[in-house]
Amino acid sequence: MKVSVRAAGLAAFLAFAAAVFGFQRRGFPRGYGYEYAEDGDDLPPDANEKTEFVFARLHFHSLYGGGGPFRGAWGADWPRADRHLSEGIRRLTRLHIRSVEQVVDIDSDEIFDWPWIYVEHAENWHVNETEGKRLRTYLDRGGFLLFDDIHGDEQWESFMAGLRMVIPDGKIEDLPDNDPIFHDLYDLNDRPQVPGTRFLWHGLPYPQGAKGNPRWRGIRDDKGRLMVAMFENSDVGDAWEWADSPEYPENFTSFAYRIMINYIIYAMTH
Repeated sequence: MKVSVRAAGLAAFLAFAAAVFGFQRRGFPRGYGYEYAEDGDDLPPDANEKTEFVFARLHFHSLYGGGGPFRGAWGADWPRADRHLSEGIRRLTRLHIRSVEQVVDIDSDEIFDWPWIYVEHAENWHVNETEGKRLRTYLDRGGFLLFDDIHGDEQWESFMAGLRMVIPDGKIEDLPDNDPIFHDLYDLNDRPQVPGTRFLWHGLPYPQGAKGNPRWRGIRDDKGRLMVAMFENSDVGDAWEWADSPEYPENFTSFAYRIMINYIIYAMTH
């Protein structure tokens, strides 16, 4: 799927097989990656299937942390969250999505092969001039970047330092309730703060200014198309990652799937 050749019409994407997210208690195949490092490198048998859509995740250079190419901040929740989301979309829509995610390197022109890319923990990303230019070209060609799991003012400023290398003068807005992205399929006027397990299960305090303050933000191109979106003060990826856990609240998981489906529809049809 080249960015320059956008998917023509996602009508098939709009017909859902079910209204409720009944797969929450279901298990999923184990696979190789950050969350599954101890479990070997087994992949689903259809891992290389050619499909209409693929969940792509950006591999970037981290400011801190590390431990090898699969231990940067970019890989939080990967691949468990990615595969749970893909499995849910397969079950709940007619979109033919690959069961295995695509990790896309920020240093490679392969980013132009994937019109929709997810970025997690970008408060910890380091973007140089060449990478910033490549990402800007990607956006100008019709690509879409979605940033998740950025909490509090300090993390936001660190994230913005990298984003300014991509879009130096980009105008960030809080998306209004009537924005099409909240109504492509589901009407999402009520958007709760999606908690990460570190806050929900382990009692860790939210960074200052983050608790009770979910923000759904974005940057538009000169034609009004939303090309960059941010989930601030929410950890939507955790809600997919733990979709099969009885301990994770179903209402957050259900919302996390709904909002992601809306964002994918928007990005692939605008």
